[in-house]
Amino acid sequence: MAEREFDIVVYGATGFTGRLVAEYLAAEHAAIRWAMAGRSEAKLAEVRDLIGAPSDTPLLLADSSDPASLDALAAKTRAVVTTVGPYQLYGEPLVKACVAAGTDYVDLCGEPAWMHDIIRTYDAPARASGARIVLSCGFDSIPFDLGVYHLQQAAIASTGAPITQVKGRVRKMKGTFSGGTAASFAETMKRAGKQPEIIGWLKDPFSLVPGFEGPKQPSGSKVVFEADLDSWSAPFIMASINTKNVHRSNALLGHLYGEDFVYDEMFLTGPGEQGESFAKMIANDKSMSENPPKPGEGPSKEERETGFYDVMFTGLTKDGERMTASVSGTRDPGYGSTSRMIAEAGLCLAFDVDRDTTPGGVYTTAPAMGDALIKRLQKHAGLRFAIEG
Repeated sequence: MAEREFDIVVYGATGFTGRLVAEYLAAEHAAIRWAMAGRSEAKLAEVRDLIGAPSDTPLLLADSSDPASLDALAAKTRAVVTTVGPYQLYGEPLVKACVAAGTDYVDLCGEPAWMHDIIRTYDAPARASGARIVLSCGFDSIPFDLGVYHLQQAAIASTGAPITQVKGRVRKMKGTFSGGTAASFAETMKRAGKQPEIIGWLKDPFSLVPGFEGPKQPSGSKVVFEADLDSWSAPFIMASINTKNVHRSNALLGHLYGEDFVYDEMFLTGPGEQGESFAKMIANDKSMSENPPKPGEGPSKEERETGFYDVMFTGLTKDGERMTASVSGTRDPGYGSTSRMIAEAGLCLAFDVDRDTTPGGVYTTAPAMGDALIKRLQKHAGLRFAIEG
């Protein structure tokens, strides 16, 4: 890639999550060449001053309704971090611009129908231009995608073979999902009403792996008692998108986990009557559909900084021994941690992963950045990856 003016540009820097990304870069990565982008120069300047960024931080005008402005943005930077969703409404023009310019791109997308379209339309052009388009670089799905990858790497190193069935289980979590997540779900349902085939994509765990049909997967849709974990488990709201990304990663890694790989995600609630009651409460929670957070709004700084999550990934090795990995994070998963994860993903593409290792294409995080991103997240973003046994 020819020398660019910027290492990274935050597109959507005046939104709630985009502002957090910009604030993080200003505080933790001041030495990089970066810029803030959005529709209004006045709002960008207001946010720049609010977050304490230097007064000479470049401000770029760009709008999804103005393709020329996106082309100009993409041509100036090595990587773009975009928090502007729902992506099925506003995302494709920026992907198109980045692919044309050979510019790396990361987003927070959890919209499988749109992702299906982007893979189908832009994977081949991105391969040709060298652009690395990496989807789902927030709480969905970095801890889960890299958590499975971390476990499988350990299993292969220890036994010479991957674990064929992995359970992803959220053990603890304090925090909120973003308003963008709720808005994206609503837009997906609207589109499904017009395109019934989308319902099939949403149900199919392999819908992001064109041409591949894997084995039947657990549904994770009901409250169950898992004797091997001595705990009740409830459905996990992010499982639908996370499982799709994990299976895409497996395919892009040359089916490193096996073509017969089975994976599901649930929320652990503990044993006994208390665990069962908690699981049923989670299963019956309708707050995301009936009273979702609004885009552009989010938790206070105190709420973001006191949030946390802890997810385990477990399965039996080829020798019949249980192996468990975990990914834990400080800060609220939907905002505080997500803003750091997507920033580090963009920086990882810009600085750590060369194009011989990761050529152009539409990716998930594990095959695009793998160990390099794990290293960054542990060093800078408050995540911890561990093998527990």
